[in-house]
Amino acid sequence: MTKQSRHRAADGYSAGMFVPRTKSRIGKFFSYLFASSAVCAAGLALMLLYLRSQALPAVHISQSSQIYDIHGKLIDVTHAGQNRQFVPLDEISPHLVHAVIAIEDHRFYEHFGLDPRGIARSALVNLRSMSFHQGSSTITMQLARNLYLNMDRTWGRKLKEAMYAVQLELKLSKDQILESYLNHIYFGLSTYGVEAASQMYFGKRAKDLTLAESALLAGIPKGPKYFSPYFDMDNALARQKLILDAMVRYNYITPDEERRALEEKLVILPPQKDRPDFAPYFRDYVRSIAIDRLGVSEELFDGGGLKIYTTLDPEFQRSAEETINRYLQNNADIQTALVSIDPRNGYIKAMVGGRDYAANQFNRAVAGRRQPGSSFKPVVYLTALMHGFTPVTRVNSEPTTFTYDDGRQTYTPANFNDRYFGSIDLREAIARSDNIYAVTALMQVGADKVIATARRLGITSPLEPLPSLALGAFPVTPLEMASAYGILANQGVRVEPTAILRIETSDGKVLYEAQPAKEQAVDPAYTYVLTNLMESVFEEGGTGSRVADTLKRPAAGKTGTTDTDSWMIGFTPELSTAVWIGYDRDRKISAVESHLAAPIFAEYTERALRAIPPKLFQIPEGVVNVYIDPATGKLANEACPNSRLESFIAGTEPTEYCTEHGEGKSAKGKDGKPAPRPNRSWWEDLKRWWNS
Repeated sequence: MTKQSRHRAADGYSAGMFVPRTKSRIGKFFSYLFASSAVCAAGLALMLLYLRSQALPAVHISQSSQIYDIHGKLIDVTHAGQNRQFVPLDEISPHLVHAVIAIEDHRFYEHFGLDPRGIARSALVNLRSMSFHQGSSTITMQLARNLYLNMDRTWGRKLKEAMYAVQLELKLSKDQILESYLNHIYFGLSTYGVEAASQMYFGKRAKDLTLAESALLAGIPKGPKYFSPYFDMDNALARQKLILDAMVRYNYITPDEERRALEEKLVILPPQKDRPDFAPYFRDYVRSIAIDRLGVSEELFDGGGLKIYTTLDPEFQRSAEETINRYLQNNADIQTALVSIDPRNGYIKAMVGGRDYAANQFNRAVAGRRQPGSSFKPVVYLTALMHGFTPVTRVNSEPTTFTYDDGRQTYTPANFNDRYFGSIDLREAIARSDNIYAVTALMQVGADKVIATARRLGITSPLEPLPSLALGAFPVTPLEMASAYGILANQGVRVEPTAILRIETSDGKVLYEAQPAKEQAVDPAYTYVLTNLMESVFEEGGTGSRVADTLKRPAAGKTGTTDTDSWMIGFTPELSTAVWIGYDRDRKISAVESHLAAPIFAEYTERALRAIPPKLFQIPEGVVNVYIDPATGKLANEACPNSRLESFIAGTEPTEYCTEHGEGKSAKGKDGKPAPRPNRSWWEDLKRWWNS
């Protein structure tokens, strides 16, 4: 073989050997690649299974509890350090949802919690600078950080964030993740979540936000100190436009919708801390009832996301506050309390516990026991009616000394300004607030029986069986008195005073629902007769006659005055109200101040009930109405010059006719019973009252 031939043979051998070796190496590479991919896939699958099997860290998120009025309108939010109100995704405006997705994570519904494109882009920037200048957090990663991690900018925290994000994606749906995120993002001023933020900035529910409002709100979490309208309106509006641009780019809105949103004038509420509190004493009362009586813990009440529905009527409350401010504006030191109850169901409609909640949180409406003075007398007279007294029972109004304690002690009351009226009946005694009559009645029926009646009316304050009990010597609260008078308005039925209607958890579970206890405390005939007598307080000669022109509807009540207290407690068929005026520290009230409670009661009652037609007190069974002669207490005839229609418990009405003024032709009817007076029927009495 020649040399040349050998070289060709050698070259042929080398070329022949090259092909198998190359194929072998490529095969090995792909085999290795396949094996590696399989191992990685298996490892990834195992890791995902592991992550799915592992429980996420426990999270306790404080949610603000919400207090609502009787119409379901929000009146207060408890903060407990954080203002947060959880709402489901379907109660959030779609505009707000789209705005958040567009600016924070427009590929949210496409990735698995981690966005590879975003990670690659931000990693390149961060590696160049060897820092965290650019983030790549998805909405899921931000939620993971908010729930489980701090804000440290470290690789370790970032790795945990990614791991928790994947776990969230494995355990929750996209909508659940988005819902949780929207309820946790921070909007400044201790406010978390879109619902609380919407209430704070715009005073409306998150579901009611417009496109313009949604875009502005979605921009705040990027930096509440920089993009909140409370701190920099220009920055807030610039970011709003940026978000609207993104919404157009990702086809959530059209350019025309963006233009209209940018032209919309936004109404931003002032910061909540600068807004006056509404019904603060009532809110405190609701809190004490929930915690002390219903067993709700303070932690749950303040930060458990409860929804507390109350009986407060905002129109009644505003009427009370505005009326009080008008009458007391010239006296900065005097204090007051007002509590108003619907006697038919026990609902507390309005409550004022003092002049200035910011200066003094003591609630005088429920905790301030003060001497009720003569406003306690109806308790005495109700007892007297139940034990033999009638509207025409007469007592001598004159200086009198009463003995008690088996004759060992004496008590000498006096009338106001030492004015006495001679022989008077029960109606005149109530109208003129005669003290001698009241003590006489108590001494005759027994102080123990009066206390028993007070207990039946719901008065729980300490009372002692002394003659001074008749004149209101033992302190009570305005709430007790309003409730007691409400029983008179409700035909003897006592309904437990109620402030809370229902308490729900954030997910709608009912923790408590009111079922106010009702009982027939007093026979309705007795309460009606007393009510009829108490109407004379607002008639000519009565202690409340000065406000007769203000009251345009049937009302009954009683004034009460001591050296340090002024009371007016009264009621209509729909409302029972107690008003107290005085000073906190045993300071005497002036003559002018002693007359303030009555006009406050009258004006408040008319304002609160202005949308409700006047209503007469219903006459129950067991009551009869006859005309009597006030001078004798006997049945009137046509000759009696000042006869009046009087109500009696059936069987206690007088049976004899007055003869002192001569006998009228129609003194008796054909059946021998009292005949109606043709010249003054009950309907004419009603019309005369109405016209007055």
